[in-house]
Amino acid sequence: MAQRKPKKKRRKIVLIILAVIAVVLVGVYLYADNAPVIFKGYNEKIETDGTLEAKYLAGGGLPAKKFTAKAEDPIKKYTVYYPEEMETSDQKYPLIVVVNGTGFKATKYEPEFELYASWGFIAVGNQDKGTGSGQTTITTLNYMLTQSEDPDSVFYHKIDTDNIGITGFSQGGAAVFNVLTKFDEAKYFKAAAPLSPVQEAGSHTMTAYGYDIVGVKCPILLLAGTEGDFEVKTVIPPEEMFKMYDRLSVPKVMARRIGMDHDHMMYSAGGYVIAWFRWQLMEDKEAAMVFTGDAPEITRNPLYQDQKIDLESIKRYSYIAGC
Repeated sequence: MAQRKPKKKRRKIVLIILAVIAVVLVGVYLYADNAPVIFKGYNEKIETDGTLEAKYLAGGGLPAKKFTAKAEDPIKKYTVYYPEEMETSDQKYPLIVVVNGTGFKATKYEPEFELYASWGFIAVGNQDKGTGSGQTTITTLNYMLTQSEDPDSVFYHKIDTDNIGITGFSQGGAAVFNVLTKFDEAKYFKAAAPLSPVQEAGSHTMTAYGYDIVGVKCPILLLAGTEGDFEVKTVIPPEEMFKMYDRLSVPKVMARRIGMDHDHMMYSAGGYVIAWFRWQLMEDKEAAMVFTGDAPEITRNPLYQDQKIDLESIKRYSYIAGC
């Protein structure tokens, strides 16, 4: 009998240790799953070499407010940032739908949403960490369209449904193309900015969310970095990016940010992404100078290479809702 107590005591200690380890592991997972990937002021640390790039990356000066709403899995929650003035203004504001990359959630990069709002946009995202098919993006869009018609919503008649844009990084970039080619709601999107999207060929061989860019009907800003393990079929190599650009039959711009790898393209070209949407969704003439004229700024910026611009069809597409 005297020998059993030490065994019971040792067993109890082992169970306590295992319980502590389990709690620590859960804590580490929850921290990693929710820890921000960009922080407030991130835009001030990004190198720029263009006057307009710096201007639009710096922020538009409008104070922003945050709105959240619960949703079913895998969306879990909608996160929306909007200009605070919207609550008392009679005007409508363009909407940008932001699509997560693999393993990301909107709550991990909220400062980017706030930056959009500072320039007069409503920006919405969700918690889906596997967005590739585009379905949860469409659900998010439809949620906001419903909010726009709900008299009890802060967004009631405040969303400019004729001016909606979409942007996404990595898997989210692939989702952008799926949204624009596989759903009836594609008609709502007036402009898009896929950032370092999973390459088209790789999306069919390496993922479950293969896409085809044929069928895209709105202007596209396609951006990626120059660095990366291009043998990994999900990272877009330059030759595949050129092929994608050539296959797009809409107004289009592409550029590669020098020295940036796949992950950093989530935010490093943010100044030009904002300029793109300011031009396409708000008819901002100064923002248009990034991409138009005899010497568009993006073509002169030494931080970028492989710039290509084809806006010959711009009159057929720009400023037309549901292009």
